[in-house]
Amino acid sequence: MNVEIKEVLTPGEYLSFVKFAEQLYKDEPNWVCPLRFDELNILKKEKNPSYEYCDARLFIAFKEGKPAGRVAAIINHKSNSIWGEKRMRFGWFDFIDDYTVSEALINRVEEWAHEMGMDKISGPQGFNDLDKQGLLVEGFENMATVTTLYNYAYYEAHYTRLGLEKEVDWTQRVMDNPDSVPEKLSAFSDIIMERYNLRLLPKVSKKELYRYGRALFDSYNRSFVPLFCFSPITEKEREGVLKQFIPMVRQELLALVLDKDDNIAAFAITVPSIAKALNRAKGKLLPFGLFHITRALKRFDTIEMYMIGVAPEYQKKGLNAIIFNRLNTQFLKYGVRRVITNPQLDSNTAVTRLFDYYPMAPYMRRRCLVKKIGKGN
Repeated sequence: MNVEIKEVLTPGEYLSFVKFAEQLYKDEPNWVCPLRFDELNILKKEKNPSYEYCDARLFIAFKEGKPAGRVAAIINHKSNSIWGEKRMRFGWFDFIDDYTVSEALINRVEEWAHEMGMDKISGPQGFNDLDKQGLLVEGFENMATVTTLYNYAYYEAHYTRLGLEKEVDWTQRVMDNPDSVPEKLSAFSDIIMERYNLRLLPKVSKKELYRYGRALFDSYNRSFVPLFCFSPITEKEREGVLKQFIPMVRQELLALVLDKDDNIAAFAITVPSIAKALNRAKGKLLPFGLFHITRALKRFDTIEMYMIGVAPEYQKKGLNAIIFNRLNTQFLKYGVRRVITNPQLDSNTAVTRLFDYYPMAPYMRRRCLVKKIGKGN
């Protein structure tokens, strides 16, 4: 029976698009189930401020009358302008192990790409760098983190057969938290703070934390400019992220380094892992999802590093010593045993070198793949 592709247009179809992944991965414990509310806020035009500079269309594949796959086709016009590209991204690309399904979905992405004058497709990517991205190619035995994708191993063969080739890789690493703070690290942290007249942000009110959060994203936009497909986060996007994350942030687990003018010189945002709690919630906050998540934020031994960076003017000056001296000290207080990093581009040595003070082990590897779609393809 042929595969039928339908565009997502109605509220019910949006929900079906989100729920497809829940069904596909219901027996996979290493997949992390996102909250339906969060997924819909990203995918719907009226909810996601990224649509101010993006176009997107969502498609569901049906085979024998049943949902068999899904994909989101996205054009980030701002990123294309910055990088001088005609790239169509695709994300939320999930499918049963049936090549006719994955092929039909990608064909639909390519058709729209041609219509829009694009000359390549690439993915998995989201609207911007804050969305989940990268095909999992190593580390299937490990549980995904809250901000990352997980997919079945058979996906890679489908991508290859569809003519997609490696473009970049992101690597996640994991470390066991040391039993004590290295003396050399603590001493060097003090030296760097004194040399550049820096200080750590003390505990502040929630209102003040929002103010520093906004400053953090200004630093983020400057720090990540050279990275693959990067486009700066807008004010509306920033406010949405802060509204989502600040309620679950524990200030004791942050490292915000300020200069003499109160600007953010370096930052590290870490949060207790709620991956298992999200799976217990099964995509819903009520009736018990909120309970599982709240408990996970209070009782934890694993930390996920959501974001880390250094402002351009302070890079290669040893500020990583300040960050890790702070985090190591706080992790010991709260009994943290394991830290999982956010995905880092293999080419981004400025960030990977930040972890030089600690032995790190590979955790997961993800990949963005690309395909040219010029005439004749």
